[in-house]
Amino acid sequence: MKQKLLIGLCLLGFVLGLIQASKAQPKATGGLNVPVTYYRLPNGLRVVLSPEKSSPLVTVAVYYNIGFRIEPKDRTGFAHLFEHLMFQGSKNMGKMEYIKLVESNGGVLNGSTRFDFTNYFAVVPSHKLETLLWAEADRMKGLDITQDNLTNQQGVVGNEVKVNVLNQPYGTFPWIDLPMAAFQNWYNSHNFYGDLKDIEAATLTDAKTFFTKYYSPKNAVLVVVGDFDEPQAKQFVNKYFAKIPSQTPDSIPDLTEPRQTAERVVSRGDKLANKPAVAFGYQMPKRGTPEYYAMGVIDQILVQGEDSLLYQEFVKNKGYAGGIGGGINSGLGNMFNYNGPMLFDINLIHDEKFSAEEIKSSLDGVVKQLQDKPVSQKEIDRAIVKFRSGFYDTLQQFGGFGRADLLASFALFDDKPQNINEIEANFKKVTPALIQKTAQEYLRSTNRTVVIVKAEGK
Repeated sequence: MKQKLLIGLCLLGFVLGLIQASKAQPKATGGLNVPVTYYRLPNGLRVVLSPEKSSPLVTVAVYYNIGFRIEPKDRTGFAHLFEHLMFQGSKNMGKMEYIKLVESNGGVLNGSTRFDFTNYFAVVPSHKLETLLWAEADRMKGLDITQDNLTNQQGVVGNEVKVNVLNQPYGTFPWIDLPMAAFQNWYNSHNFYGDLKDIEAATLTDAKTFFTKYYSPKNAVLVVVGDFDEPQAKQFVNKYFAKIPSQTPDSIPDLTEPRQTAERVVSRGDKLANKPAVAFGYQMPKRGTPEYYAMGVIDQILVQGEDSLLYQEFVKNKGYAGGIGGGINSGLGNMFNYNGPMLFDINLIHDEKFSAEEIKSSLDGVVKQLQDKPVSQKEIDRAIVKFRSGFYDTLQQFGGFGRADLLASFALFDDKPQNINEIEANFKKVTPALIQKTAQEYLRSTNRTVVIVKAEGK
């Protein structure tokens, strides 16, 4: 099932586990102290530099402010399709030569399409930084967008949808099912992987227009993390990126959702599934608010780890399933790398002798504990320690990509990559009273969407 969790992963042989991860260091007084240099080129490209010398690696990541949430209405799946096109050749590199360039220099790379961005990154030995920046700039200058390349990738993406989603048990559960059921705004609720008819209908003009609109320096963030000399990196960035012409991208559409006031329940059959499944999604507070950080603590208390309340209730006490999944933006990232309406979810594939209603009743009983009585400060502190452990693992993953992802997201959405160093301080502001207030408002049954999958694969 993991292939559905990372939409649009283009490349095989993803051997990042062989690389020694770079390490973000906490301040002596607690919290992160990630070095951040942030500036803009005259063409509008945002640049984030974050040197870290613990291993001889650099990560270069480019994030474009176009994800499947804001793709054209009659071209669902086009953001993902275009992610594939970015590997089909550019001015100085032929088809798939970018991949060969990175791998022949001892590096690894990937790309993905998410709610609010499409990203590309590579990790290489640090002495290959200039080569990698040249290659990324070459793609940003202009792709080799031909009818042959477009037709080929339409077939690749169509086959990916068929193999990874349509012909897999639980193929859309819950990462597509929940948003489609929970949200009313089309941009938040359409089929993110794309309808095959829309993908097949994309024209060469569509592709060229899409590139001009969204793959412009003004719509992008370039992040460099790892073992590099900052003045030299600035010279490389200026040399290869500064002269790229820029276009003003279309404004982001209205993504707002009305306050949910009634529980929504949807049910579907799955001819390939041999066990039923159920997912519960709650609409999140606005990103960056005190309630948002409170939900991050609630996530740790309710869902994350075997000590979580719902794992104890669903798995240990009731035996509904062997495990549970969920979290904030759980299927496609983390609680920091999105920019719009989002769900906090709990999902499980459960034994057929239990009903979705029975599981929901147990969920309500656990949630009621948070709503009726403030949790102790000790519980909050323990949740923050648990969060912190996973957070530092994220920062260290993939040779520095975890750090680059957060820096890019904060630059792209907030114009402030320095926010990475404020995360832990914001969590420490969460109080028992705020947890209770947040649970009462955002864990309401009337703020919940339930997706039920009936097993029809027997």
